[in-house]
Amino acid sequence: MSEQEKNIEELIADLDSNQKVEIKEEPKKLKKKAAKQSKVEDENKIFQKYKIKDIVFLAIISAIMLLTGAFMPLVSNIPIFGIIEICLGLQFSLFPAIGMMKVRKPGALLFMAFFSGIVLIFMNTIMFFCLLLCALICEVLVLVIFRGYKSNLASWLAGTLYMPLTLPFLYVWYSFFYTFTGEEGEAVSAFIGSDPWMAVGMSVAVVCLCALGSLGGVLIAKELKKAGVIKK
Repeated sequence: MSEQEKNIEELIADLDSNQKVEIKEEPKKLKKKAAKQSKVEDENKIFQKYKIKDIVFLAIISAIMLLTGAFMPLVSNIPIFGIIEICLGLQFSLFPAIGMMKVRKPGALLFMAFFSGIVLIFMNTIMFFCLLLCALICEVLVLVIFRGYKSNLASWLAGTLYMPLTLPFLYVWYSFFYTFTGEEGEAVSAFIGSDPWMAVGMSVAVVCLCALGSLGGVLIAKELKKAGVIKK
């Protein structure tokens, strides 16, 4: 066999081996590509499955939020409309915004409302259900307007509205409940105070405070993501 024929055979053998390697590598590339595509599709879905780490994170955020509002029993009996919301507005808007920025899935605020409110069920059952209802309304609004928490504005809006929404519901509750006990007006008077304009002013103050708190939560979450402390 001549030298030229040997070179041709070696070249053919190299081509065959390269083709085999490419054939072996191609399924791996296809699998990786399919996995990436599946991950992107999952992230684009409105309703996504919750992982254990998501629930744990939301539970931790809720616990911190609840601890920062441990002084609430000291002000709960003060007969001023919105006094509780003023005292809790900052914490109950800042921490939910951080939670929703991290866990960008529908139901995140509901989880936090449940975890933070479960302690209240023995002290103030109505407040527990009120928090859940307000969280549910915020979730629906976010789904209708933003189709989820992909937008930072969605987290800010939900965090802003969460606590102020408790004001009208508590007023309705007190009005409704005391109508049946024959003491109508007493609880509402204690809840609102003697000056209706104070109720309006306190409501505006609560909304402004929660808007600032929610904005702070969004900004903190963004910085934590940049620093690598919070990951998707």
